[in-house]
Amino acid sequence: MSKTPILMYHSISDCTNPKFVQFTVSPRRFAEQMAYLRDHAYTPLTVTQWIDALNGTAPLPAKPIVLTFDDGLADFFTEALPILTRYSFPATLYIATAFVNGTCGWLRREEESQRAMLTWGQIAQLYACGIECGAHSHTHPQLDMLSPTLARTELVTSKDRIEQQLGSAVTSFAYPYGYYTATTQRLARAAGYTSACAVKHTLSSATTHPFALARLMVHAGTDRTAFAAMLTGQSSYQFATAYMRVRTPVWGLVRRWRRAVLA
Repeated sequence: MSKTPILMYHSISDCTNPKFVQFTVSPRRFAEQMAYLRDHAYTPLTVTQWIDALNGTAPLPAKPIVLTFDDGLADFFTEALPILTRYSFPATLYIATAFVNGTCGWLRREEESQRAMLTWGQIAQLYACGIECGAHSHTHPQLDMLSPTLARTELVTSKDRIEQQLGSAVTSFAYPYGYYTATTQRLARAAGYTSACAVKHTLSSATTHPFALARLMVHAGTDRTAFAAMLTGQSSYQFATAYMRVRTPVWGLVRRWRRAVLA
């Protein structure tokens, strides 16, 4: 089975600052990227649809792609959803539930703590439009730095809050910042999820661990050429992201080592 690109977006907006710009994609560029997917016969799936296809319980299209959006920012509703609807594209939205109806309180360092989050009313509407709503923890912490008890609370609370609001099961999770350990993987499975997204800066396949799905982050500067290379795993894109693929797990080990030393 060929590899599948799972794309990761955060904010679809023209408004940002230098500390957060890498996490934003302009609505114009996002629309161009969705048009590219249509023109090149990609079939978008939700994360759970893709997992089901790998498990043999649903058909897998010839050129699958998975669109994911982290955090639950209000601009998903105002900017991304209309474009996705135009092309009848599904997507998976991962929501940090403590901040719904408010602002991005965890983004103080990026000077974006006042960026608006979705409301529960908007979440209900986009869910009705075919968007899968997954959990992204409750308070957006670095889960691998928490005790198992606290990590479990984050995993369970976010799942429960969304399920209570939508009246539907939540089966997919995304690790905040992409950080996870074997323990958080086990906790996610025990909480009732069937998948969990990391980052990894590479394509996913049938051999990818369902609780460590690889994703490709789309940046503000991801132009048409870079976007095309990202989807196919061409050598030029692989070279550009090789550093990030190595850096991510190493940085995770360094952070956890620091925590152990300072404890």
